[in-house]
Amino acid sequence: MINFVRDKKKMEKEKTDKKDHILDVAERVFAELGYDGASTRMISGEAGVNMAMLNYYFGSKEGVFLAIFERRITTFQTVLLSIGNDDSINSWEKLDKYLDSYIDKVVTNNCFHIMLNREISKSKKNELTDQITDIIMKNVTVFQNIIADGIKKGDFNKDADQQLLVATIFGTKNYIVNTPHISSRVLGFDVLDADVQNDLLKPRFKKYMKTLLKAYLQNENDNK
Repeated sequence: MINFVRDKKKMEKEKTDKKDHILDVAERVFAELGYDGASTRMISGEAGVNMAMLNYYFGSKEGVFLAIFERRITTFQTVLLSIGNDDSINSWEKLDKYLDSYIDKVVTNNCFHIMLNREISKSKKNELTDQITDIIMKNVTVFQNIIADGIKKGDFNKDADQQLLVATIFGTKNYIVNTPHISSRVLGFDVLDADVQNDLLKPRFKKYMKTLLKAYLQNENDNK
């Protein structure tokens, strides 16, 4: 019985490792070629697995694509939800922690974010972009709920435009990440350089957004 349980756990781990390996390879392929340019045959070849295994795990190219998003964003969502649901801290502290976690995660040029930015920037809407949007909106909703709860509690200015706050946060990130050659000129350093991102861009971005949101969300009587 002990050997059976041990062997079962080993098989489950091997299955998980194999799926993660396929998704790691697929991220790179999708980042390089885009969704339309990639194929399951190409992914299976790069990953060193047969088509039957890939189809067994994910069903189709779309299944692989969505599995990548679910793996990356669902894990991140757990972190953000824990911040939003933490009743031991106030609204301002939740906002600070959310911004820290969000900026640390999204200001990067890894394969996933290259893949993400390519797909969500498409003007043509289809079922796949709708599914991606639904996944991403889970994290946007956490931010919206922090703002709405802060307004309800009287911590934030009741006249704050909650929808444009979302556009401010995510729009600034998209400008920096999606137009790196322009934003590098504007900011005065290479935003694609990993060391620059960690040492200069992320701290500067955090400070700016926190200062901006504090000035906008602060109640008038708090300034007196």
